[in-house]
Amino acid sequence: MFYAWGEPVYVILLLASILVNYILGLFEQSIRDKNDKAAKAGIVVACLVNLGLLFVFKYLTFILTSVNDFAGMELIQVPDIRLPIGISFFTFQALSYVIDIYRKDTDAQKNPLYVGLYIAFFPQLIAGPIVRYKTIAEQIKSRKSTLDLFANGTTRFAVGISKKVLLANNIAIVADTIFRLTQTTKEYYSVPVTMAWLGGICYTLQIYMDFSAYSDMAIGLGQMFGFCFEENFNYPYITKSIGEFWRRWHISLGTWFKEYVYFPLGGSRVKNKDKMVRNTLIVWILTGIWHGAYWTFIFWGIYNLIFIIFERVVSFEKIEGHDFLKHIYSLVVIMFGWIMFRADTLYELGEYFANMFGLTNNAFYNARVGMFLKEYALVIIFSIVFSMPVARICREKLEKMENGALKIGLKSAYVVGLTAAFTFSVISMVKGGYNPFIYFNF
Repeated sequence: MFYAWGEPVYVILLLASILVNYILGLFEQSIRDKNDKAAKAGIVVACLVNLGLLFVFKYLTFILTSVNDFAGMELIQVPDIRLPIGISFFTFQALSYVIDIYRKDTDAQKNPLYVGLYIAFFPQLIAGPIVRYKTIAEQIKSRKSTLDLFANGTTRFAVGISKKVLLANNIAIVADTIFRLTQTTKEYYSVPVTMAWLGGICYTLQIYMDFSAYSDMAIGLGQMFGFCFEENFNYPYITKSIGEFWRRWHISLGTWFKEYVYFPLGGSRVKNKDKMVRNTLIVWILTGIWHGAYWTFIFWGIYNLIFIIFERVVSFEKIEGHDFLKHIYSLVVIMFGWIMFRADTLYELGEYFANMFGLTNNAFYNARVGMFLKEYALVIIFSIVFSMPVARICREKLEKMENGALKIGLKSAYVVGLTAAFTFSVISMVKGGYNPFIYFNF
C-alpha cells in the first residue's frame, strides 16, 4: 500500500521482482550442492532479470538519447519511460538475496511473504539503506518488539524528520536557487564567485542532511517494528581522506559493491596493481551509473576514483600529522564532487566551476549573497554542527554524568526540544508543498 501510494502501476513490477527472486532463491537452494554449473546458471539468470529490469527502466532512455545526440539526428525513437521509485534499491536487495543463497551465506526462505517482507519492507524500500538478507534473516523469523526499542525508534525517526524538514529543505532553497541561476545565460544573470561557493557548500550540507535523515527515519521505523538495521552514515564530513569518506558515507551501498563486485573481481589482493586499479575503476564507474543515467554521474564516479587511487599510491592515510590540512583537502574535494553530482549537464558543470573561479568575468560578491547569508545563516550553522558528532559526544557525556538531578533535567530538556522540533516539522509539512528526498530519484 505504501509503494502503491506513489507508484500505482509500478507496484506490479515490485511484486513481480519479489516472485521471480523467490523462485530463483528456491532453485539455488535445491541445486547449489548438486550441480554447481546449474547453480551458476541460476545466478546468471538472476543478474539478467534484476539488472535487465534496472537497465530498461533507468538506462535505456539515456543510451538511446546519447546515440541520437552522437549521430546528430533522431536515429531511434526514444520511449517515454518513467523511473519507478526506489528501483535501484529493491533490485540490489533482491539480487543479493539470490547470490547469498548460492554462496551458502543463508538459506532460501520458503515463505514467499517473508521474501516480500525483506524486499518490500516500507521504511527502507525506496531510499535504503540497502539491507542484505543474511543480516536480518533471523529478525524476519523471530524478531521481538520491546518498549525500549520502540522508544529508540520514535526518537530516531523524530531526529530524521527534523533534519529533513527543518535543515535539508531550508538549505535546499539556497542551493537550488544558485544552481538554477547558473542555468540561465550570463546576459540575464551572472553568478558571482562567492555565490557559486555558497551554493556548493549548501548542496554539500543539503545532500547529507537529506539522505542521512531518510536513513534515520528508516532505521527508526525499523526499530519500531523490531528490526535493527545497520547504520548507513558515520559522520562522513569529519573525514581526513576521500577513502575514509566513502567508508563513512552510504555505507550499505559501499558494502554491497565491495561484497558483490569488488571482492569477486579479486579486490586489492590481486598481485598485479593494474588489476587492482581495474577493479576499483569498475566499482566506481558502476557506482556513478547506479546513481543516475547522466554523463555527469559517470564523470563523478571517475573523479572519485582518481583521488582514491592517488591516496592509495601515496599511502595518504598513513601520513601522520597535518590533520587540519587533510580535513580541508577532503572537504574541498568532496564539495567539488557533489557539484558534479548536482549538475544536470556537463555544460552546466563547466559553467558552475568557471563561476567559482571568476572565469566568466563575474563579480566576486553581490547583495544577494549577503541576503542568503543573513536569512539562512542559522540553518547553515545548525547543518554544520549536526554534520559533526556533537550529539553523540553529548549523549556519551550525559550517560557518564554523576549529578542525578542535572542528568534528569538535561534528558527532559532533550525530550522537550525534540518533541518541539518534530511538531514544528509536521506543521511545516502541512503548510508547505511536496519536497521529496534526493535519493527518491535513484
